[in-house]
Amino acid sequence: MGRSRRTIPEELLLLALDPTTGTTAQPQSLDLGLAGAQLVELALAGRIAPDGDRIAVVHPRPTGDPTLDSALELLRRRGSPVRAVHWIGGPRLGLRQTYLTHLERCDMVHAVPGQMCGVLPTTRYQATDSAVTREIRARLDNAIRTGTPPDPRTAALAALAHAVGLGKHLYPGNEGRSSRSRLRDLIRYDPMGGLVAHAVMDVGNGVAVQQRRPAPAPAAQPAHGLARVAVR
Repeated sequence: MGRSRRTIPEELLLLALDPTTGTTAQPQSLDLGLAGAQLVELALAGRIAPDGDRIAVVHPRPTGDPTLDSALELLRRRGSPVRAVHWIGGPRLGLRQTYLTHLERCDMVHAVPGQMCGVLPTTRYQATDSAVTREIRARLDNAIRTGTPPDPRTAALAALAHAVGLGKHLYPGNEGRSSRSRLRDLIRYDPMGGLVAHAVMDVGNGVAVQQRRPAPAPAAQPAHGLARVAVR
């Protein structure tokens, strides 16, 4: 996969990057969104495909993008299709930083060292070309404004932006309410993007954790003549 086209994880991160503060909006859910965006990008590249609510590897050949290929290899090692919520809800420590470093290496952002409270070292990130972020925003704005079905990449990006809660960052206040609603509606235009976006929201709401809890053991039969007591 060449650098002539930005990947969906890259675009999602650029959308989340605040040009004023150099920090990312919705940092906790953004990690989930980036994991989901990798799945969508791999699906568009023909490497994986949905299998019900699961994700199956259909072509393990590397894409040439190191971050995507790492995810593809992990999926391949699973050996069998994995539920989208379980994949997205798995350990994703450092994924946002991995992509920030990746974007810096690709000269799409640059790091700005600083200090917090004058003591703790911090790093903020600025887009090297604000026109790139404006172009990404323009695609979303056009889909929202015209109501024309967007291309699969834009539809998936919109679905993920909604899933991680970027709507209020992109379209703030009461005046942005209708745009946020239409952003959410774009989820229906890409089946894979919709599947992943719903999985991101489920994980964010704790649904995946609940589903992975083992079923409670059956209650022991009470001794003869004793009443059954329900434990709550």
